[in-house]
Amino acid sequence: MEEEEAEEVIEVREFDPERDCGGVEAVERTCEVGPSGTMSLFTHLLGDPLARIRHSPAFLMLVAETRGPVREIVGLVRGCIKTVSCGKNRHCSNPARAATPIYTTVAYLLGLRVSPFHRRRGIGLKLVQRMERWFREMGAEYAYMATDKENIASVRLFTERCGYSKFRTPSILVHPVFAHRLPLPRRAAILRVPPRDAESLYRRRFAATEFFPRDVDAILSNPLSLGTFLAVFKSDSSAANPWLGADSFLADPPGSWAVLSVWNCKEVFRLEVRGAPTWRRGLARTTRAVDRAFPWLRIPSVPDLFRPFGLYFLYGVGGEGRGAAALVSALCRHAHNMARDGECGVVAAEVAACEPLREGIPHWGRLSCAEDLWCMKRIAEEYSEGTVGDWTKKPPGPSIFVDPREF
Repeated sequence: MEEEEAEEVIEVREFDPERDCGGVEAVERTCEVGPSGTMSLFTHLLGDPLARIRHSPAFLMLVAETRGPVREIVGLVRGCIKTVSCGKNRHCSNPARAATPIYTTVAYLLGLRVSPFHRRRGIGLKLVQRMERWFREMGAEYAYMATDKENIASVRLFTERCGYSKFRTPSILVHPVFAHRLPLPRRAAILRVPPRDAESLYRRRFAATEFFPRDVDAILSNPLSLGTFLAVFKSDSSAANPWLGADSFLADPPGSWAVLSVWNCKEVFRLEVRGAPTWRRGLARTTRAVDRAFPWLRIPSVPDLFRPFGLYFLYGVGGEGRGAAALVSALCRHAHNMARDGECGVVAAEVAACEPLREGIPHWGRLSCAEDLWCMKRIAEEYSEGTVGDWTKKPPGPSIFVDPREF
């Protein structure tokens, strides 16, 4: 009965940028109202409703609109499609191909919003089902989404009504950007890697990582990607030489090394913490004032997170060797200083729950999310050639590659 009523009064159609921006903004704004007295994080898109999906190979945005003389947008959802790795070809009889990645086409569903005044009428379900229809038409084999595990309504919608399974629980690690610069370890050398060499490095070392995008070259060359950085120990002989290219580096890699790339989310959206008590705001202002006045004290000040602020996202975190975690820490300090110069409030990374390099990523527990929930659903009837089987039933690996275009 609930879905029939929604069918009679709600139309789901493709987003029209010429006439829908105001209505979409109104829905986003009403969905940002959290419970009184609690601290919550809200997202502000910077004038472009398609900003979070625009850089993907294929994307679509749908809106739900009331029918009748007065039309009103009451819901929306975004989706994008790409080709990613779902693991290694472990059963291949050819040793030369045994470690090659197996690719599959996945669709990511994000930004599902329904106006608080029109909930419990089946609108969210209707939006998801319509988006999944487009996913199938585009040849996607899997669809997945991410949500806060505490968002019971969202979890129930996808797992109980839409047939998704709980798939992965990565961690979102967030660190504030201080008023002072962080000193870099004297024993670490940090090198900037050109996009073409970065692509070669990632493909040759991490292409079999879950969710590694086949079009990683498009990500690394995107204007929002601020660079790829490699860290090695200065005591290693290779650190004495300038960067000679990915081929030279991989032919004789040092005993320990680490790499990551930086993405500028500040140009796509801003975040804001709401519901903070007055005393917490006052404490944050005090720490910032002292940090600005005495930067040499290196006080861990709290940036102004209570107004819209930007962030830099760290992606492609990887490395090898016993000292890789320490080198990741050095790279994170370098990224912090980049974010400080870019006037961002935080730096963030999302990694697998069992990521071995996680200990090298500094973060504040109060700002981070220990368990982000990814749910997945197989939407294709047939398996592609060389498949690993049903990916939704595969146990998690040690690492995942989080696409910065979808963060």
